[in-house]
Amino acid sequence: MEFPHLKKQFWGRHMWARGYFCCSSGNVTDEIVAQYIANQNTTPDEDFRVDG
Repeated sequence: MEFPHLKKQFWGRHMWARGYFCCSSGNVTDEIVAQYIANQNTTPDEDFRVDG
């Protein structure tokens, strides 16, 4: 209701954004998860932009 122009533009479609999903199974400790997060690439994605 707040953005009626988006409803028209994206009706029946999905609006996607870049993101990450993390899932683990088994015996994974908090330290391993913390190491994984700490070692992720934190360089900004120069191709990403939001128009509007």
